[in-house]
Amino acid sequence: MANLRTAYLGLELRSPIVASAGPLTGTIATLHELEQAGVAAVVLPSLFEEEVVSESMQLHDALEQGADWTAEASTFFPDMDFSDLGPERHLRLVEQAKASMDIPVIASVNAVSPGVWARYAALMVDAGADAIELNVYAVPGDPTHDAATVEARYLEAIREVRAQVRVPLAVKLSPYFSSAGHFAIQAVGAGADGLVLFNRFYQPDLDLETLDVLPEVELSEPWELRLPLRWIALLRPHLRDTSLAATSGVHRGTDVAKALLVGADVAMMTSALLRNGPSHAAEVETELNAWLDEHEYDSVSQIRGSMSLTSAPDPEAFGRANYIRVLSSVHLD
Repeated sequence: MANLRTAYLGLELRSPIVASAGPLTGTIATLHELEQAGVAAVVLPSLFEEEVVSESMQLHDALEQGADWTAEASTFFPDMDFSDLGPERHLRLVEQAKASMDIPVIASVNAVSPGVWARYAALMVDAGADAIELNVYAVPGDPTHDAATVEARYLEAIREVRAQVRVPLAVKLSPYFSSAGHFAIQAVGAGADGLVLFNRFYQPDLDLETLDVLPEVELSEPWELRLPLRWIALLRPHLRDTSLAATSGVHRGTDVAKALLVGADVAMMTSALLRNGPSHAAEVETELNAWLDEHEYDSVSQIRGSMSLTSAPDPEAFGRANYIRVLSSVHLD
């Protein structure tokens, strides 16, 4: 049986299989199930910038109630449970996970602009988080903002979190930059120790009867792995000292093998675990071991990056030549 040990963000992991942020990493019970099934690390659900801002405003409004009353009226102040604020719930989950689990716990912050929310990344570290994942997830819908303005805001958010935390920092990116590779390198320059490729945007739908905009959540499909595979293969030669994680479309052990081949350090899963339950992680590990044994590899380190841009037998397959080749292969009867 091959040695599956790997390193991600400086953390030593028993395998490259990581449970990414999702419902299953949001409760202690399911976190324990994931650990028992063999996942090497977990990323907890994201604390959203909007949660911090919204609840801070609610707290401010509540404390302002009765500001002009007499001292005798202080009993009219609202009775607030400060422990149930969104950020506090996230901090409690970090504390409980670290206290009861033996695998690394990565806390996630979802934000796109500089602000006071960044200090919560430091609080998560104080609560025990082994690393922070900054999820840069936004839809830049204002057409008056050019690409440079949007990217500058993202980079400032990365720098701000980097300044707040003393543990490794990963940045989860979307593929929708005008030059995704250039921005990835800039993110590392701004302080990212690792990159997670890629975020999935959940697109809204329309209800034609009620004329409502509907939030739709669709789990990933295996074919979606192709996008992170291409970009990890392209980036690995330029980011040799940066941790890279593949996410979106990782469903089987063979998917993990593909991610490792192009240069990923770990492969992250959510949708497959939601479809099949936490125990599916054990099946993925078994499949990965079987593939490595079949191809006579002794460890995952032997295959990592062997099909990146500079190592693949046909490097052009990751570029425009592949696009032309695909189109020319289509024949209509």
